[in-house]
Amino acid sequence: MRGHERNPNADVPIDRRKEHTVVRPTPRPSERRATVSAIAERPNAQVLVIGAGINGIATFRDLALQGIDVVLVERDDFVSGASSASSHMIHGGVRYLENGEFRLVRESVQERNRLIKTAPHYVKPLRTTIPIYSTFSGILSAPLRFLTHKAGKPTERGAALIKVGMVLYDSFSRDGGSVPRHRFLGRTRSLEELPRLNAGLKYTATYYDASMHDPERLALDVLRDGVETGPTARAANRLSAVGADGGSIVLRDEETGETFPFTADVVVNASGPWTDLTNAGLGKPTSYMGGTKGSHIVLDHPELLEATGGREIFFEHEDGRIVLIYPLKGMVMVGTTDLEADPTKPAVCTEEEVDYFFDLVKHVFPDIAVDRSQIVYRFSGIRPLPGHGDTAPGFVSRDYRIVEGDLAGTPVLSLVGGKWTTFRALGEHLANEVLGKLGRERTVSTTSLPIGGGRDYPTTPAARRVWVSSRADALSTERVDELLERYGTRADAFIALADEADEQPLETVPSYSREEIAHIVRTEQVVHLDDLLLRRTSIAFTGRASRAALHELAEITAGVLGWDETTTDAEVERMAALLVERHGVDLDASTRKETNGVR
Repeated sequence: MRGHERNPNADVPIDRRKEHTVVRPTPRPSERRATVSAIAERPNAQVLVIGAGINGIATFRDLALQGIDVVLVERDDFVSGASSASSHMIHGGVRYLENGEFRLVRESVQERNRLIKTAPHYVKPLRTTIPIYSTFSGILSAPLRFLTHKAGKPTERGAALIKVGMVLYDSFSRDGGSVPRHRFLGRTRSLEELPRLNAGLKYTATYYDASMHDPERLALDVLRDGVETGPTARAANRLSAVGADGGSIVLRDEETGETFPFTADVVVNASGPWTDLTNAGLGKPTSYMGGTKGSHIVLDHPELLEATGGREIFFEHEDGRIVLIYPLKGMVMVGTTDLEADPTKPAVCTEEEVDYFFDLVKHVFPDIAVDRSQIVYRFSGIRPLPGHGDTAPGFVSRDYRIVEGDLAGTPVLSLVGGKWTTFRALGEHLANEVLGKLGRERTVSTTSLPIGGGRDYPTTPAARRVWVSSRADALSTERVDELLERYGTRADAFIALADEADEQPLETVPSYSREEIAHIVRTEQVVHLDDLLLRRTSIAFTGRASRAALHELAEITAGVLGWDETTTDAEVERMAALLVERHGVDLDASTRKETNGVR
C-alpha cells in the first residue's frame, strides 16, 4: 500500500455501528492487552481481515489452517454485530426458492447437513412446521414475484405451492439422511399433534432444518480453531481499522486510544452491513450495501412453549413476511421483521415491532395471550444485504459475492452479503481468492473438519452416557452433561477446574459456577461485561441478568482482569444501561427462577 495519502478522518472510527452513549466505552489508560501486543509488536502479515462476524472469523480460520500469516481485527467484540442477532437457525432457506436462488439453497442445505456433523454440539436437527390455510393460494402470484421481485399485494402461500417447494428442498439434501424428509398432514392430524394451533388451518407441512442454540459460542469455537494453529494466526477484539496512512492501515486499540500502522499483502473487508463505512474510512468509498433490520423477542411463557410441541412454527404473516415462533433454552423466541435500516444507527427492537410479534402469535395460537411482562430479552440487527433499489426486502438476495478493489497497490476484497448457514463455504471461497492473490495452494479442506467442541462429540445416547460417566468424579453426571451441552467436548477444560477445587455455583445464576466464569474471562478475550453476558454466556438471553447478577459477575471479572472499584462500578452501570435501552430488560424484577433445560 504505497503512496496513499493520509485519510483526514484517520483518527475517527470507521465502524460507526455502535455509536450510542450507553454502549460506547470511554478509552482508559491501561496495560496493553496481550492480543493487541502480539499484533502491534509485529505490525505486518500476509492478510488482514477487518471484521470479526462469523464470515470474517470463518475466513480467518480457513487461512490460518493453510499456514497463512493472518490477522483478524474487530472494533467491538467478536461476533457482536449482525452475527449476534441471528434467528439461531442453520437453514437452507426454503423461501429463497421463490426468488430463484437455487444455487444458494442447494449450498445452504448442503452446509446445514455438514454442520450437523462437524458442529453437533451446537447445530442439531430442528423439526419445523408450517400452518397452511388454503390449497391453491399464491400459485399464480408466485411466478410473477419470481420474475419481477416486486412485492405486489401479499398473497398467502397455499398447500400446492408449499408442496412444490418442499419437494425441491428435499432434493437438495442427498447425503443419506442428515435430516428426515418433509411430510404433509390434513387439518385433523395437524390439530392432534398441535392442538393449540389456529383451528382454521387446512394442512400443515413439517420439514427439518437445524437449530443453532448458541451462535456466539459456535463463532468463538471457529475463532479458537484458527488461533490455535500457531503464532502466525493473531486475532484481537476492540481493535479497529480507523484509516489509511501512506503504505499502512492505521489500527487503534479502542481501550487505550493507542494507534499504530499495520501493513498486509491482502486486505479482506468482512465488515458485514458496515462494509461501505469501512471502505470509506480507508479512503475508498463504495456503495455495495443495503441491509435490512431484523428483530426478535424472547418470552418466558410456559404455555406458549408447550403449545409449540418442541418444534419451530414457521409461517407467512398476512403482510407477506416470513415469521417464526421458536422454542429455545426453555424460552420462546419470536421473530423476525424485515425493515429498511441505517447502519450508522443502533438497531433496536421497537414497540411497534413488539406489537407486530404479538399479532402474529395470536394469528397462529389464537387462544394464548402474550404481553410485555413476559418478554425477558429483545435484540435486533442489520442483515448484510446488498443494495436493492426498489426490490422488496424479502426478495433481496441472501447470496454473497466478493468485490475486488485496490488500496495503493494492495488488493482489498470486500464481502457483500452472506448468512450464518453458509459461513464455512463462504470462508473457503474468500480464502481461495486470497490464496490466489498470494500465489499459494490450499493444503487443508474444511469440508468435513470438526469445529471446536464438535470434535469427538458423542452423538448417540449411549456414547453420551459413556462420555459423561467417565468424567463424573468431582462433578455430578448432571453437571458434566450440562457442561457438555454448553461447550461440547471443550467442556473438558471446565471439568478439569472442578478436579482442582470444589465448584462454587453463582448465587444469582446457579447453573454457572464462579470457576467457569473466571475461566471464560481469562481465556476468551473478555474485555467488558457485555462480552460475558451477551456473547460468552446465555445469561441475558434467558432473562437472568438481574442487577444482583451483574454485580456478582462483575466482581469475578474484576478479579481476573484487575479492575479497580471505580472501573467495576462503571462496568455494572454501563451493562445495566445497555440491557435496559438496547434489550428491554427489566433489571428491577426479582431474579427469575432458572428454567429447566436452560444451557
